[in-house]
Amino acid sequence: MRPTGPAGPAEAAGAAEAAGPVEAAGPAGRARPGGRPLLARLVVLFLLAGLVPLLGAPGVAQAASGCSGRPAKTVGFSTGELRVYKSRAHVCAVTVAKKPGKRRTMSVTLQARGGRVVSDKGRYTKMAGPVTVDALNRCVRATGAIGKKSASTGWILC
Repeated sequence: MRPTGPAGPAEAAGAAEAAGPVEAAGPAGRARPGGRPLLARLVVLFLLAGLVPLLGAPGVAQAASGCSGRPAKTVGFSTGELRVYKSRAHVCAVTVAKKPGKRRTMSVTLQARGGRVVSDKGRYTKMAGPVTVDALNRCVRATGAIGKKSASTGWILC
């Protein structure tokens, strides 16, 4: 049976701890500052570690071309290459020079079946484009040129 009289100093300290904020116990029952359980801290750590590659350097497609999405087709020719990228609803294309440097005429065109041609033509040092079309469930064709040399994909992604 418990006494109902005044509590001693040890019992009062135990009652104050029970009434105060609850802290998570660390190894061997010691209270840790912050009060978060170890599992929650690990989950947050792993989530942040997963975001670092996304926030750090852009992906290969983004860094090399300015297009987002996954590489769908690459067609090489003597002075460069035509690169086509596909995301869920969009297709993007660029023409990239093999040897960047002096300005020369470059162009890239992209067309979704049943749509208008989108192009970028000018005097560039490294690449022409990016050009993007909406192409959800539609075939596309792309053409790239550097100087008098060119490459084409024909209808792809059908």
